[in-house]
Amino acid sequence: MTAGGLLAGCNTDQVSLATNAKANQPVPPKLIAAMAEKDMDLQSPILVRLFKQEAELEIWKQTRSGQFALLKTYPICRWSGDLGPKVREGDRQAPEGFYSINPSQMNPQSAYYLSFNTGYPNAFDKALGRTGSQLMVHGDCSSRGCYAMTDEQIAEIYSLGRESFFGGQKAFQLQAYPFRMTPVNMARHRNNPNMPFWKMIKEGYDHFEVTRQEPKVDFCEKKYVFDAAKPADAKRDPVFDASAKCPAYVIPEDIVAAVRGKQAKDEAEYARLVAKGTPVARMNTGIDGGMNKVFAAKIPEGSTGLSEGAEGTTLQMLAMAKAPGTIPSHVNPPKPNLDAVASAPAPQEEPVVAVPASTRIASAAPTTEKPQEKSGGFFSNLGRKMGIGSSDTTATTPPPQATASVAPAATTTTPPTAASRLKAAVSRFVPGSDKKDAAKDAPKPAVAAKPAEPAKPDTRLAQTRPALKPSVSDGAGEATQIMGAAPIVSSNSFDSRFSAVK
Repeated sequence: MTAGGLLAGCNTDQVSLATNAKANQPVPPKLIAAMAEKDMDLQSPILVRLFKQEAELEIWKQTRSGQFALLKTYPICRWSGDLGPKVREGDRQAPEGFYSINPSQMNPQSAYYLSFNTGYPNAFDKALGRTGSQLMVHGDCSSRGCYAMTDEQIAEIYSLGRESFFGGQKAFQLQAYPFRMTPVNMARHRNNPNMPFWKMIKEGYDHFEVTRQEPKVDFCEKKYVFDAAKPADAKRDPVFDASAKCPAYVIPEDIVAAVRGKQAKDEAEYARLVAKGTPVARMNTGIDGGMNKVFAAKIPEGSTGLSEGAEGTTLQMLAMAKAPGTIPSHVNPPKPNLDAVASAPAPQEEPVVAVPASTRIASAAPTTEKPQEKSGGFFSNLGRKMGIGSSDTTATTPPPQATASVAPAATTTTPPTAASRLKAAVSRFVPGSDKKDAAKDAPKPAVAAKPAEPAKPDTRLAQTRPALKPSVSDGAGEATQIMGAAPIVSSNSFDSRFSAVK
C-alpha cells in the first residue's frame, strides 16, 4: 500500500497540472447551468454530505444569499465496513463524523483516478485513541475503508472542490453519517450500540438543517461542539482541546431556538414510531459495506449490502437504466464476511431492549500511528503557501480483488454447525442462492478443465497522461474526444491561473 501511495504521489512543483488532464477537467456545462438556475456562482463554497445506508453523496453549494443549497446527489458505488465510526487501522470501516478538506488533501495523481483525503482521524477520533490512515473519497468503485465513486463521478466532484478553492474557500466540510438522521432511521436503529455517537453528530446535522450554514465544529471533553462562540463578557475566543475540559462558550440563541424546535418534533415522531412497534433494524456485522442500488443492478448477482434502495424500486427495474459512470470489471459487490459468519453463534431471536442513557461510546486503546509521509504535490504546496496545514494526500494502491465461490454446506442436525450457519447466511444474503446450491448438488457430466489464462498486468496505476472520463452530468459513456488525443486546456486553466503562486 505504501509503495502504491508513493507511485501515486505528486512529489514536485515542476509537474504541470496542464499535463494532468484528469485534475484539470472543467465543470460540466449542465452543472454550470444548474448553478445559474439555483443562484450559485461557479467558485462559491461547497459542502459534502455522505450517507452509508442510502449510499449517497450530496454536494451542497453556497448561493448568493449566503445559505447552502443542494446542487447534486451522487450514488455511491461502494463503501466499506458496517454502520458506525471507524475505530482502528485495518478494520475496513469508512469513517463517520465531521472532517475538513483543504487543498493539500486533494490528490490529482491518485492511483484511484482522482481522490481527496477525508482527514481521518480528526481531533475527536485521536482523543479516543482511534487510528487509521489514507481514508479517501476516490474513483475506481473499489473500497477498503473508503467511499468509492466511479471515475466519471469523482472527476466531477473533484472539479467542484477545485473551483471552490479558486474562489477562496480555504477548506470545505465533509459530513459522514450512517444514514439520514430522520426519526424513522433513529427508531429503526435504536438498539445499535453506536447510538450515543450518532445522537452526538445528529446535533451537527440539525444545525445544518435549520441554518443551511456550514456548522463551526470544535471538540472538548471527547465530544463534538457545534457553532460555539465566546460569551458576551469574554475578551477572546474560547480555546478548545478535544481531550481537555470545555472552555466557557455560548451558542447563538437563534440557532439554539431553531435546533430545539426541530429536535422536539423529531423526538415526538421517534416516540410515536417506537410506541407503534417500528421494527429494529437487524444487525448485519458479517456484511462488508454497501453499494447504491443503481450500481448493484448492473452487476450479476449484485447486492446493495448494508445500503437500501427506495421503496418500490427493485434491482430488476434498474437493470436497464444508465449507470452514472463506468463500472470496472474488478468491482467487488458487498458480500457476507464468511469468516465472521462461520464463527458467529447460532442465530436466535432477541427481545428489543432500549439503549440505556449511560451507554458509553466504545473506543480502541491508543496505538502507535504510522508516520505520515509528506506529499510535495501542487495542491499540498499550495495549501502550505496559503497557510493551511499539510497532510498525507496519496491514495493507496487498489487491492487485488479476490474471487471465491462458496461451496454448499452439508445438511446437519441440531445443534447447527458453523458450516450450516454459513450456508444459511449466504442463502439469506443472495436471493436464489439456495436454488443454485441445489442445482450444484445434481450430478453433472465431467468437463475438461480449460488451461489457465496468463495473468494480465495491472494497468490501473496512474499514468502520465491517463484517459479522460466523460462527465456524468453530460452523458457518461459517450466519447468526448478522439482516442489518444491530448485534451485541450483553456487559457484559464488550473496551471496558468496559479502560475503566479508557483
